[in-house]
Amino acid sequence: MKRIVVLISGGGSNLQALIDACADERIAGKIVQVLSNQPQAFGLVRAKRADIASDHFGRTGHASRQAYDLALAHRIAEAGPDLVVLAGWMHILGAAFLDRCPAKVINLHPALPGMFPGIEAIERALAAYRRGEITETGVMVHEVIPEVDAGPVLGTATVPILPSDDVESLSIRMHAAEHRLLVQVIAKLAAA
Repeated sequence: MKRIVVLISGGGSNLQALIDACADERIAGKIVQVLSNQPQAFGLVRAKRADIASDHFGRTGHASRQAYDLALAHRIAEAGPDLVVLAGWMHILGAAFLDRCPAKVINLHPALPGMFPGIEAIERALAAYRRGEITETGVMVHEVIPEVDAGPVLGTATVPILPSDDVESLSIRMHAAEHRLLVQVIAKLAAA
């Protein structure tokens, strides 16, 4: 069984998809720790409900971004993970973290490779659709490197953009695609 650490910043719907997939053995792994950089993240409640060790680990109290990244890598190392999953984690992890993290780090991003890196990817995709530049968007899971949303791609799923879409309706379909893709990719990694 692969040991998985999940980093979150918000509601944790992708975390819940992973919890469910581990519970019903679609993923041959166990989530051993959930950390959030936001103290009120509902994902921490989801983790507690599933009896998973969880905690807020914010940047306050760290002298710099690099100091925070080093402390986070150390905290994660204590859990002995085989895989670290960024599932809605809203903090860019730099080389200081990646050089010291003891496991492969993967990220879920709501855009296709090479499109809309960084924040507000769904909003930017919808704006590009309205300008006639694209007809679909999607989600990807990729390995994390110091460059934002640019690591080797482990899986993608496309999501059509509908003429009636607004940010909310597109986001709902994007989240459903995220849940499926993240589980598929982690199941494959856990089985390797």
